[in-house]
Order: sequence, then C-alpha cells, then structure tokens
Amino acid sequence: MLHKLRLRLASVDASPLLALLGVCSGLLAGGVIILLRLSIETVQSSFLPGGVTENYEGLSIPARFLLASGGALLIGLLFQWANKESRQVGVVHVMERLTNHQAYLSIKNATLQFVGAALSIISGHSVGREGPGVHLGAASGSLLGQWLKLPNNSIRVLVACGVSAAIAASFNTPIAGVIFAMEVVMMEYSIAGFAPVILAAVSATALTRWIYGSETAFIIPNLHIGTLAELPFVIVLGICMGVLAFLFIYLLQLFTRWSQSFAVWQRMTLAGVVTGLAAIWVPEIMGIGYDTVNNALLGQIGLVTLLSILLMKMLATTFGLGFGLPGGLIGPTLVIGAVGGGVIGLLVESIFPEQSASIGFYAMMGMGAMMAATLQAPLAALMAMLELTANPNIIFPGMLAVIIASMTSSHVFGKESVFITLLKARGLDYQNDPVTQSLRRVGVASVMDQSFIFMPQNISLQETQSRLKENPTWIFVDKDKEEEKERGKTLLPAADLVRYINSRQQEEDVPIDNDEQVDLLGIPAQRYDVMPVHMQATLQEALDVLKSANASMLYVEQHMQGNKKKVYGVLTREAITTHYRY
Repeated sequence: MLHKLRLRLASVDASPLLALLGVCSGLLAGGVIILLRLSIETVQSSFLPGGVTENYEGLSIPARFLLASGGALLIGLLFQWANKESRQVGVVHVMERLTNHQAYLSIKNATLQFVGAALSIISGHSVGREGPGVHLGAASGSLLGQWLKLPNNSIRVLVACGVSAAIAASFNTPIAGVIFAMEVVMMEYSIAGFAPVILAAVSATALTRWIYGSETAFIIPNLHIGTLAELPFVIVLGICMGVLAFLFIYLLQLFTRWSQSFAVWQRMTLAGVVTGLAAIWVPEIMGIGYDTVNNALLGQIGLVTLLSILLMKMLATTFGLGFGLPGGLIGPTLVIGAVGGGVIGLLVESIFPEQSASIGFYAMMGMGAMMAATLQAPLAALMAMLELTANPNIIFPGMLAVIIASMTSSHVFGKESVFITLLKARGLDYQNDPVTQSLRRVGVASVMDQSFIFMPQNISLQETQSRLKENPTWIFVDKDKEEEKERGKTLLPAADLVRYINSRQQEEDVPIDNDEQVDLLGIPAQRYDVMPVHMQATLQEALDVLKSANASMLYVEQHMQGNKKKVYGVLTREAITTHYRY
C-alpha cells in the first residue's frame, strides 16, 4: 500500500495525496511555531518588568548590556560545541538544502535552530522569529516526507508546505504564507504545488487562531491614502525603502565577511556586545520589536526617536546576523520599514497637515516596501499588507510602493534577494531555470520503464526463447547466477537478443540445439554499463547522475531490508529530455 502511494506521489499530478500530506505538514509546522513562541514568551514574561514580553526598555542599562552580551556568549558556546554541519540554520540553509540535498533537512540542525533562536530573542538581540520559523516549518515537512520515504519531488512540496505554514502561523496571514513559500524560498509557481501549500497555510493558521485568537501580529489603525496628490510621496517612500534595503544587504554582506576571521563563540559574543552597547542608547532595538512597530503605526513615536531606532536597528541587526546569531531578518526589516515610513509620514504631515494620510499609513507602506525590496518579493509583501490591514484601500498605493522599492534595490543598486545574496556568498547558486523546475517536480518512478527481466550471463537457447515471451524491453545481465551478487549493472536491449536468435535460426546447414549456451556478454549486441539512481530521486537528480557518470541510462533501485536492493525500472536520457520538452 505504502509502495503504491510512493509511486503515485512521484507523478506531477499527485495533488489529492499531496493535499492530505500538506494538511499534516501544516499542522506539524504550526505546532512547532506555537511551541517556539510559547517558549520565548514564557521566559520573557518571567523576568521582564511588569511581565510584559518585549519590555526591554524597562530594564536598567547594565541589565540590557549584560543580557545581550551574556546571551550571545551562551549561544556562541553552544554553537561552538556543535559540529560544523549542525550549525547551519535559517532560510539560507533551507534554500541550500533544496538546491543541493534534495530538500533533506536534519533534526539536529532544526533543534539547534529552535534553541539558538529562542536564546537570541530572549536575550534581546535584534533578530526575528520568522526566519527560524521558516527553518523549523521546512524541517517539519521534510522530516515527515523522509519518515514516509516519499519521492524527493514530494519532499520538496512538503518543505514548501512547512514554509507556508510557518509564515502563516507567525503573522496570522495565510495568503502571504503561500506567496512567501512560492516567491521567496521555492521561487516557482506550479498548479500541483499550490493545493497542498494553501492547505498547509490554512491548517497552521487555524491552529494558531485556536491558541492565540484571530488578531493579527500588529495593531492596525484605519489606514487610507489622503489624496492622489500624495502619490509622489509614496514614490519617494518606495525609493527610500529601496535605498535602506540596499544598505541592509550591503552591511549584512560586509559583516558576514568580517566575521570569518573569528571563532564561532568569539564572533557571536562580539555581536552581543555591539547589541548591548546600542541598547544603552536605544533600548527599542532589543527583541523582535513588534511593540515598536505598533507604536509607529499609531503615530506615537517622535521624529528623533524614529531616526535613532532606524540607525541602531540597522546596525544591530546586520552586525548580529552577519556575525552568526541564529535569528531571522524578516521581523527586523519590518521594524526598519515601519520606523522609516514613520519618518516620511511625519515629514509629509508637516507639509500637508490637513490633507495628508495618517503617519500609520506611511509606516505600513514602509513595512511592505522594505520587506519587498529586501526579499525581492513584492507580491508576498503586498499580500502581507492586505491581510494585516484587512483593508483593500491599501492595495493601490501599496502596489506602487513595493514595486518602486524593489526596482530601486535591484536595478539601481544591483542587489538580489538577501537570501540569494547570502547563498552566493557561500559559493552556492540557486538553480531555478524553467527546465530545472520542471524536472524537480517529477520523480523517476513516474517516468521509468518497468518492462525488463533478469537473465544470467550464460543461458540456454531454449530458456532464452521462453523468457523472451514476456516481451521485455530491457534485459539485466547477471554476471553471477546468485542474484545477491551485483546484478543489474549491465543492460542489454531485448531487441538485440531477439535479432541474434532469429539470425541463428535462419542459418542453413546448422542444426539448432536448444541446449546451446548463449553468452549474453559475447553476442553481437548493444550493451550498457548503467548507474543506479534511488527510487526517491527526481528527474533533475537523475540527469545530474547521468552527466557526472557520462552515461546514457540508469536503473532505478530501492533499498530493502538488510543490504538487499530491488530494481524497479530503467531510465534513459531520452525519457528525461522527452518529459521536459513536452
């Protein structure tokens, strides 16, 4: 039963089954996100003044410094103790595993991400929980697929489901979760992938609302543009957010390069010291900063304070993440966008005191524009703005702001998505051309040719004729009679064997001896030394094996109990190329 399920999931048209798995991965990812949030908030409320989460402003100056630097030292020692492979965490790690490791994510990395992110946020560092949430959600989907031994193309979809569920559960924004998963992480849209990803976002959101209610992450006032005369200011806001996004990515690259000369515990401790020093003057930069966003949306922060938060938040976030703290950057970019938009809103209000939109309107525009420009994900940012405000009036100016900001960062300053930039900084590239996308969606099991038989190298003519009545396309030649010994390495077209037998029968003056032994490796025929590929592999993985081995075909195998392997089919290069051409 499970074997048939895996075969069906190898096809690109396996939506009903994937939809059910999408719900499961969404609930699993949503549960992990809720556990992360509860862990952080429970500890925060136990020591922050008034029991209010994120009330780092209420701490004394020495407490703020010691909390940030001490927490960073603890995180650094934890990561220094872990092996090098387990230290890789975050959205960039997820994308790297999607590119080079068939979307297989490890529970060790996910565990270290959970603990490290919780410690980072609790100790007041300028990082977010959405990036770690994406890793944890993706790992939930990946581990579910690995546990069920699903084809790798299905595991990729479950990773997208986990990402979608994580964003949806974090912000209470299911549509934005779906678009983020497709636009930012997977960077592809497919009909087969949409259904499970949408259901994952819905199930995670339902679970979150059951625990926390239906309120959004931010307190959103009634927002709308004042007059069309304010559109030039929206354009200016988009340009400014594009510049800030460029500076954010540039500083993150710079600090990442600087950090390479330090040991893990040293660079994280240094990041904590920088955050602690910045928090002495601007305590609002500590923690996720959603309370600061709410105050900016309500227009309750003055111009000087907004500028101070903007500068120190930019420095603390890029330095902390660049030096390796295991937190996310989505939350901080929203804070930077909100306070940056608030600055522009105050300036516009001073010019048009009676006709201008509220300061909160510009703060919201700044959030969406900064997110769009940093992630190069305008649609995800726009959907987030729409779901957070529940106000369709935000769409018209929001479209203008996010596109201007994205184009400023990408075309004027030449910056790609921050995640792609960091991925390339590791010497990796995210293959995402249409052919690669198409091949990753399909498993080898749905394309392989299952018309084959096994024959020993030496076989009687009579037995050969009997076996050929099965009308196989391919013959695997066993070099030994014992099936356990390296079989299936040499492949013979059945048509060549039929041609040989017919030629023997047509020879005159030569009596046919049915007991005559036929050497399948000695007769005139095409023979191929074929390489194995695992049954869970995608067509893209199969093509990579073909290229690396300079082979023309593969055989598809599955590991059974013990050391036994079972061959399920033959995969030719022509079958792969036919798939993506048609």
